[in-house]
Amino acid sequence: MSNKIIVNDNESIRFNNKVDFCVGTGRLGLALTSEYLDELEFVQREIGFKYIRGHGLFTDDVAIYHEYEEDGVTKVEYNYTYVDRIFDKYIELGIRPFLELGFMPKAMASGTQTIFYWEGNTTPPKDYKLWTDMVVNLLKHLRARYGEEVLTWPIEVWNEPNLPGFWYKADMPEYFKLFKETFLAIKAYDERFQVGGPAICGVNDEEWIRSFLVFCKENNIKPDSVTRHHYTVEFPEYDGQYAYSKLEDAQMRFDNLQSSRDIIDSFEEFKNLPMHITEFNTSYTARGVIHDTNLNAAYIAQQLSRLGDMNESYSYWTFGDVFEEVGVPFTPFHGGFGLVAANCIPKPTFWTFAFYKKLKEVGDKCIYRDDDSIIIKGDKKYAGIVWNIDKDEFLKEFELGSDDKEYVLITKTVDEETCNPLKVWHDLGEPANPDKEEVKIIKDSAFPSIKTDVIKAADGKVDLSLKAGKNAVIYFELKEREFTPDRGYNYEKVLTFH
Repeated sequence: MSNKIIVNDNESIRFNNKVDFCVGTGRLGLALTSEYLDELEFVQREIGFKYIRGHGLFTDDVAIYHEYEEDGVTKVEYNYTYVDRIFDKYIELGIRPFLELGFMPKAMASGTQTIFYWEGNTTPPKDYKLWTDMVVNLLKHLRARYGEEVLTWPIEVWNEPNLPGFWYKADMPEYFKLFKETFLAIKAYDERFQVGGPAICGVNDEEWIRSFLVFCKENNIKPDSVTRHHYTVEFPEYDGQYAYSKLEDAQMRFDNLQSSRDIIDSFEEFKNLPMHITEFNTSYTARGVIHDTNLNAAYIAQQLSRLGDMNESYSYWTFGDVFEEVGVPFTPFHGGFGLVAANCIPKPTFWTFAFYKKLKEVGDKCIYRDDDSIIIKGDKKYAGIVWNIDKDEFLKEFELGSDDKEYVLITKTVDEETCNPLKVWHDLGEPANPDKEEVKIIKDSAFPSIKTDVIKAADGKVDLSLKAGKNAVIYFELKEREFTPDRGYNYEKVLTFH
């Protein structure tokens, strides 16, 4: 019995492909280092994200906020040297800031609680007027430097205030005060800025989102978006500094996102308000070893096929492994969040994003989608992705409509056999500091396998078969073949003439 899937060109399946809308980064101060910029340049060249979101805009390493005494009076001044340097480089690389407002400058903080190796202060301001003045003055500076486009840069107030490590005691009323004061100050300056929150993770998410919207309703505030995060693993098992996690059921996680969408739409005032996933990945730990694997790439392929169903956008955490939440990494493959490992080595998940970006370039008409594949119809071509999440090898067969012409099939395959830099690094002995030759070997192994074939359509259809190995992600294009050989050149004769 054939398992061939008959694909109807006239189908129109909702597919909000925002793969390139935003990507995460470690703290912004890391953008002052060369390796960080090398990785970002590589990511932008191969994928090209529109926005970038990271922590630490107001922490002391970026050095915006300063206090000094003059004639016995405490005064405030702002220093934009580093933020200009960082944002100038972002814009040069074709990416704009998604402004996460946090953490607290130590001189402005009401307490001493910090988070991460780099000690971001996570307490409320000692004076909310100092906070809102700093925020508004930064926006004024950015607007003066970069022009009216700054009005389009999304703004998010804080990060994960529902966790006590990120917001002192996870104090909900205090966070709501922070949001209100920040929102009103920004809108008083220019109401066109887009301000969202509450930027929560999946802990008590329903309670926080509902309570946040009740608060906004009672205070006659209409946020421009609701923001939350999305991670998809069970509580990890730790061994040394590494976290080993099992993936959760994907449908359960999609249902959780839908529950947030439903809560928003249950408020008449906020119905259809955009929801942004400002962080997502599999593991939520910076030493989550799954991040470097082909399994991660396949699982994320399924996520990208459906995250747009209930979200306006979704931002992968993060683009690269220059990242120091739990300290400086010891090895190039350490389970870092990034799409790219040290020395600009793309991980398998990097190609999942590159493949979805290619889909977007082909078109936005989705004509088929299931649990392990998606197909787009473009101008004189089809494009699609097939993935295999931790299953034995399987064959995916499609029947596509076509004129009776020749087509070229192009496939790019990432799987454990063809594109697995983690295995190569392991086989080399897991060097903590690989030399140039080892880096070259690892990097050479980190690119997709590309194959082509010529397929002849018959009776108004063309058959397509794709074999997906365990944890594979396969991108394919099927397009009309234009055969234009040069005079006297005969490919078959080349192969047989001896």
